[in-house]
Amino acid sequence: MTSGNKGKKALGSVLLLLTALIWGIAFVAQSVGMESVGPFTFSAVRILLGAAVLIPVAIIGGKRDRALLPPDQLKSLRRKTWIHGIILGVVFCAAVNFQQFAFYDSTPGKIAFITAMYIFFVPIISLLIGRRSPFMVWICAAVAAVGLYLLCIGGNDMGGFNRGDALALICSIIFAVHILLIDRYAPGANGAMLSCVQFLTAGIISGILMFIFEKPDIAAIADAAVPILYAGILSCGAAYTLQIIGQKYTEPTVASLLMCMESVFAVIASAVILGQYMKPVETAGCVIMFAAIILSQIFVNRKKQD
Repeated sequence: MTSGNKGKKALGSVLLLLTALIWGIAFVAQSVGMESVGPFTFSAVRILLGAAVLIPVAIIGGKRDRALLPPDQLKSLRRKTWIHGIILGVVFCAAVNFQQFAFYDSTPGKIAFITAMYIFFVPIISLLIGRRSPFMVWICAAVAAVGLYLLCIGGNDMGGFNRGDALALICSIIFAVHILLIDRYAPGANGAMLSCVQFLTAGIISGILMFIFEKPDIAAIADAAVPILYAGILSCGAAYTLQIIGQKYTEPTVASLLMCMESVFAVIASAVILGQYMKPVETAGCVIMFAAIILSQIFVNRKKQD
């Protein structure tokens, strides 16, 4: 593997870890935002805000593409961007709204743990479509799942499997599909434009559902302004775009391991920002997850060199 490819792989890993960091903090914002507005309202406003933030970046990227590509290639790229972006938007809309509704009936710790099970669903779905993941990656996913359990659940009672848990499980499966679709669509795409189309699609769908099933109120939205701004500008506008760029250089199963670090960062952020210090069992979960991810990176890099 050349030094250039190594650099791109390292960049991809860093971008996905940064994505996980932003998502981890946003998890708190999602929970707080639900105290003021409904799930579809929160999703619609945050996603459309993310799209608005990306529009200037997408325009700049479009100008660059016009300068670099001949007309026929530019037309093909734009057509694919819109088609792939709409597909991603539909899938993304389903995933985030299933997760948002889960907060009604389940705890944040259980939702985080169940959602992050996409570390298993990604290789399982990959296997079903004929893409086998190395055995060592499966081992790393299993080790990471143990760390996730200790981090998110620890000594707490899991309780019965309720409706919120079922919604989080559905969300996890859909996010696994989303990760695999990005792996397919991201190479060669303009990340900002693809992400912008994705958010426009998801935001419009969530907005329609908001007006059908909820009664959006400007005052209530204003009360949830801080969590919505964070979730919209950083979690949507920045993090999901970083995910698209990062996955260009990262195998999807390894990418899912890197991104499930959002649970670790959520706990660390709570300790730093809110003074909610981690229990020993939670610290052990963080260490185990870090070890699993480092092991997966070492294995993948060695395999590329062989």
